[in-house]
Amino acid sequence: MEPHAESKPIPLMTPYKMGSSLDLAHRVVLAPLTRQRSYGNVPQPHAAVYYGPVVDAVHAKGALFFCQLWHVGRVSSYGFQPGGAAPVSSTQRMVGPQVRHDGTTEEFSPPRRLAVEEIPMIVDDFRKAARNAINAGFDGVEIHGGNGYLIEQFLKDSANDRDDGYGGSLENRCRFALEVVDAVAKEVGAHRVGIRLSPFMDYMDCHDSDPHALGLHMATKLNDHGILYLHMIEPRMALVDGRRVVPHRLLPYREAFKGTFIANGGYDREDGDKAVASGYADLVSFGRLFLANPDLPKRLELNAPLNKYNRMTFYISDPVVGYTDYPFLP
Repeated sequence: MEPHAESKPIPLMTPYKMGSSLDLAHRVVLAPLTRQRSYGNVPQPHAAVYYGPVVDAVHAKGALFFCQLWHVGRVSSYGFQPGGAAPVSSTQRMVGPQVRHDGTTEEFSPPRRLAVEEIPMIVDDFRKAARNAINAGFDGVEIHGGNGYLIEQFLKDSANDRDDGYGGSLENRCRFALEVVDAVAKEVGAHRVGIRLSPFMDYMDCHDSDPHALGLHMATKLNDHGILYLHMIEPRMALVDGRRVVPHRLLPYREAFKGTFIANGGYDREDGDKAVASGYADLVSFGRLFLANPDLPKRLELNAPLNKYNRMTFYISDPVVGYTDYPFLP
């Protein structure tokens, strides 16, 4: 009788070397998520429970931890700004009222267009934030260049109505983003830097007339800075035969960018396996599924049932409910 052969791991569970020094046990990434569990703008102890962490605790569990650097720009209001000032942006156009997941409406204050001479100060804020993150022990930083926030307010022509060196042409609209990348990479090392982009998204009134050209330009130009990874969000899922499917339109950017490529946007076990096996992506990030399944890699490995997430508790301030109360496998 032949000895029992060990089963081959699914593609998502295969190891991966990220850059020259980061060894990953598998291809499953926890996407950056807005959870709104801090009080007085200060993270609380329950954040350490949620992430496994913070930093030291994450490392103790054998994980790598990148800190996302995020400037919301005009997606803000006077109440969040020092001295009640106007939020800053690429534009004076304000974001329209947004309906939240629970049916309530969120309104934003009119922004102030940044003067050209102010932009280097914002770039320097990203640089300082990156240095602080590395000093705190993070393995690297991810620059948030998507989801309708400040960097994307410069990138996309629906929001960027400038007529100076930071507006108009595609090259000009990408200038601020690439200046941030350059400053952060020089401060902490390109091998510690990633960026997240969402050229196809229309979020917070931020969309582009040619998202493919925007995504391809950024993916290509990022190679000049030698950063570690590019994290991109798929276009909205399509409905095919009654099932929501990932559109898989990121291949041109995966082929253009020379570093690690992370795909995000509605992936499940089957889609993630296919993406890794085909070379479509090196890593796959999961948001809502990871939120509801703190042991998601193990569940994917075993093809175990998944906890269902509850949208109504995504953003409540409770330190436990919808945050750390999703169960692990027994």
